[in-house]
Amino acid sequence: MAYEMKEGEFTLFVNNKGDNQKRPDRRGELMIGGKLYRLSGWIRESKKDGKPFLSGKCELAQDPAVPTGTPPAETPDQLPF
Repeated sequence: MAYEMKEGEFTLFVNNKGDNQKRPDRRGELMIGGKLYRLSGWIRESKKDGKPFLSGKCELAQDPAVPTGTPPAETPDQLPF
């Protein structure tokens, strides 16, 4: 049975950085409010005590059915005629 992400859950996996050290060390997904978000995480070292920690960012996952730069569809009541 395939894994089905539930509300408030996330997955995080080791990322293959290849030859690009700027790529995140971890990648994953998060489900909030029925929307899927992409997670990216980098392993850092604290300047204060040298302990490792994970920093990252979260962004709304793009709907693959909508190409980047596509304007939203107009509804009939928004048409100028």
